[in-house]
Amino acid sequence: MNEKAKVPFLVVNPKNYLYGESSLELAKAADKVAEDTGIQIYFTCPLVDVRLIKENTKNLTITSQSIDSLTPGRGMAQILPEALKEAGVEATFINHAESPKTFAELSRTIKRCKELGIISIACADSTIEAQSVALMDPDIIIAEPTDLIGTGQIADDAYTIETVKKIRDTNPNVQPMIASGVSTAEDCYKIVKLGAVGTGCTSGILNAPSPALRVREMAEAIIKATNEK
Repeated sequence: MNEKAKVPFLVVNPKNYLYGESSLELAKAADKVAEDTGIQIYFTCPLVDVRLIKENTKNLTITSQSIDSLTPGRGMAQILPEALKEAGVEATFINHAESPKTFAELSRTIKRCKELGIISIACADSTIEAQSVALMDPDIIIAEPTDLIGTGQIADDAYTIETVKKIRDTNPNVQPMIASGVSTAEDCYKIVKLGAVGTGCTSGILNAPSPALRVREMAEAIIKATNEK
């Protein structure tokens, strides 16, 4: 497991709803939360904004939305891991429902991340798929039912408990994360209390009256649940 991947953690994932200055504004707020609380915050942003956000924050783990397995050379329009790392990327999502990969490519991409020391956050949409992905040895697995993404409805307790257990049974080096449908600090608290070591969201933060305050509330809820385990 990548030693830079700490627990507990929060993923702030604006996807492409924010970009440029709007993305940087939320990143700076999240950066302050990370500084104040000590929690690891993974902040995703459009690839073109990676340097902007990296150069203007100190405490965030800058995270790309995706990455490919190619090496320097040919590969027009693919995402080169070395280029991302040089720009400041320290972690990456792989196989998100909005950017899926074949299992063969997923495995190759996780290996490339290991070569470069990039934290791999691999997505799975079921308990069974999460077990299969765990065998590829990513640093983190987000096991989220795809149909719950953006709904504001989190997976039921049984799913969270079973999935976390099976990921750990399959590969104890992988950090289990449950995330789909998360919208409040209470959701974060509940998920971590049930066994996950991190969570995160998109719409739950962006649609909040104050996204910056929502990030802080979520971070504090995750820490509280971790301390009560």
